[in-house]
Amino acid sequence: MSHDTVGVAVAQFAPAASREANLADITDATRTAAARGARVVVFPEYSSYFVDPFDASLADNAEDLDGPFVQALTALAGELDVVVVAGLLERADDGRRVRNTVVAVAGDGIRAVYRKLHLYDAFGQRESDWVEPGEIAPPQTFETAGLRFGLMTCYDLRFPEVARTLADAAVDVALIPAEWVRGPLKEHHWRTLVQARAIENTFFVAAADHSPPLGVGHSMVVDPQGVTMAQIGTATDVAVAHLDPDAIARVRRVNPALALRRFRVTPR
Repeated sequence: MSHDTVGVAVAQFAPAASREANLADITDATRTAAARGARVVVFPEYSSYFVDPFDASLADNAEDLDGPFVQALTALAGELDVVVVAGLLERADDGRRVRNTVVAVAGDGIRAVYRKLHLYDAFGQRESDWVEPGEIAPPQTFETAGLRFGLMTCYDLRFPEVARTLADAAVDVALIPAEWVRGPLKEHHWRTLVQARAIENTFFVAAADHSPPLGVGHSMVVDPQGVTMAQIGTATDVAVAHLDPDAIARVRRVNPALALRRFRVTPR
C-alpha cells in the first residue's frame, strides 16, 4: 500500500426497521473502516431504515436532508475525517411516497445528493408504488483525496448509460449503494454488472449491498480492468481497497475505449 493511494471501504450490513440500530451499525463500521485507512466509506441503499415488504412505515420514517440521520453522519464523518456515503429515506412531496436518496457527507456537510433514477419494478417487485423516481439531473459528484467520486444506486447498475454519464463527468470512482435482492442468478448478475461497469468505463467501482437473507452480499471494490480488489462474502463486515489514482491513466493508455466511442448518452 503506497502513501499515494486512497482508501475506499464498502460496509455491508442488513439495515432494519430501526433508525437507531442502523446508525449504531453505521458508526461501528465507519470506525472500523477509518482504522483500516479508508477515506471514503460506502454503505448500502436504505441504510437509514428498511422493512420488507415495504409498507406505510417508509413514509413515517423518512427524513429531510437536514434531519437527524444526515446530522449524525456529518458528526461521524467530521470526527473520523472521512466521507460517508449512505442511502436514506428522504421525504417526498406527496407525503405518501418517499425518495430513495444517497448522500455523501463530510464533516463540513453534504458533498453530493443522488436520487435513484431507475426504480426496481422488476423480478416481481414494485418499488415505484412506494418511491418517487429521481429527476434526471447532472451527475452527482464530489472530490476528496485527489479523486472524483460519482453516485448511482442499485437497479441503476443494469442501465450502463448511468455509469457512462459518470465517466463523462470525469469520475474516477463510481459508488453504488444497493439492496440487491436475492433470487435465481442474482449474485451472478451483481458480480457481472459491477465488473462490467468498471471495465467499460475504465474506472473504479465500489458497490455496497445488504447482507443476506434479503441481499446477496458480496460488496466489492473493483479496479478499472474489472479485477476485484476487496470483497466481503455474506457477513456483516467492512472491506477496504487502496486505490492508486494513476491506475486509470495506465489502463486508458492501453484501452482507450472512452476516447474511441462514437455515441453519447442523451436523456429519454
